Amino acid sequence: MAEEVLIPSSGKITSQLTGSLLAVAFLTSLGSSMLYGYNLAVVNSPAVYIKDFYNQSVVNRNGTGLSEETLTLMYSLTVSVFAIGGLLGSVIVGILVTRFGRKGTVVNTTVLVFIASLLMGFSRICGSPEMIIVGRFITGIHSGISLSVVPMYLGEIAPKNLRGFLGLVPSIFIGTGVFTAQILGLHELLGKEEHWPLFLSVVAVPTFIQLMLLPWFPESPRYLLIEKHNVHATITALKWYRAKCDIQAEIEEMQEEQRSLSSVETLSVWKLFQDDTVRWQVLSVMVINIGMQLSGIDAIWFYTNDIFEDAGIPAPEIPYTTAGTGIIEIIAGLVGCFSIEKLGRRPLMIGGFTMMGICCGGITVSLILQAHIPFMRYVGVTCVVGIIAGFCIGPDVCGVLQLLGIRHHMSVCGRLRLRGDTRDQEQDLHGDKPNVHQERGSSIDAGSDPRGPAKTKEDERLRWDGACFTGV
Repeated sequence: MAEEVLIPSSGKITSQLTGSLLAVAFLTSLGSSMLYGYNLAVVNSPAVYIKDFYNQSVVNRNGTGLSEETLTLMYSLTVSVFAIGGLLGSVIVGILVTRFGRKGTVVNTTVLVFIASLLMGFSRICGSPEMIIVGRFITGIHSGISLSVVPMYLGEIAPKNLRGFLGLVPSIFIGTGVFTAQILGLHELLGKEEHWPLFLSVVAVPTFIQLMLLPWFPESPRYLLIEKHNVHATITALKWYRAKCDIQAEIEEMQEEQRSLSSVETLSVWKLFQDDTVRWQVLSVMVINIGMQLSGIDAIWFYTNDIFEDAGIPAPEIPYTTAGTGIIEIIAGLVGCFSIEKLGRRPLMIGGFTMMGICCGGITVSLILQAHIPFMRYVGVTCVVGIIAGFCIGPDVCGVLQLLGIRHHMSVCGRLRLRGDTRDQEQDLHGDKPNVHQERGSSIDAGSDPRGPAKTKEDERLRWDGACFTGV
């Protein structure tokens, strides 16, 4: 067991950014998060060519073409089936990370990208619109898996002082993927009619790079110790990812988490909703996820060209205008990355959602009035840019980090409760009546509290009640 091999240590867990951490963050994001952003925007530029292919394929089969409504329905299915696949991928990711590990899940699911790339790449040769739809569905499954497992993997291999930085890398690569699709969709590159199958299947290139290089790096140390109980592999992985070899405190923290998890009952979803101690955390998770998913950003990415066309921008200039929004997206993401430590996650999220809400209302007003007031079309374009910038500065950058932080604080809360309950049981065995507030307050390290030791029992109780949510 890990407890027998390792010698206790009281050192603090601090580390530096190493080449191994940067390489893993780059590879996992390149072949996973970047593909998600790419697939969000890839169907935007060749929309006309894909619709013509659908219509021509049906003519070759049945002798008659599709009506405008049916053609729009088929194209809408091609766009939306990506999200349906993502839903399925997010449902099965828990099973995959438990069986294959974090890195193993990222590596093994690359086969989905290659299958989807082949289906979409050979769809025109086979004259099969169904191959495009199935390919989009499979890429959605891969994106749903990667959006969950990549932040999990990076968060577990990174030391505490670098988790925020590495957690932002996938978000930056999502924006880079959108921008890449917009650039490759230009007429001078892959935006021509004869190139659209290649445009859809080019996702295999970054995935191939990931598949060749990522297996050489170790698995998540937390997964190796807590779920596989492999102490030696855990130590090897930590030495690989850390600049210093003094990793004793980090091993001990994972051992403590392992002991607490073995003593805590797994809650069902219904019991989780009934647990008062994590009610604010559950509500926070729900509100953040609902806000991100219903923000309308996917509709903006999917139909940017149509929005700009309705705004009156000349057709030859639309691809370049769309590419300009990609640059705005990357810049906004970088602004969020460099300002998050100074401003905090909550203000950025609230500000980003507020900006998106105002701009959504502006788009609605501009689309209604642009036929009567010519300058309203420019208001619509500005609002599109504002929605993208607001999302990338706030929800996109802060959402995953906030959810990971809530998850960590819920874990801390569970360990603190376990300590308090254990001490209460020990005192009951000795016939003493425990002081609940005092025991619970003492389970929080006063030396790590920037507010100093509590002056009254009421202060201790308040700190205990707020520790799980605030992380203090």
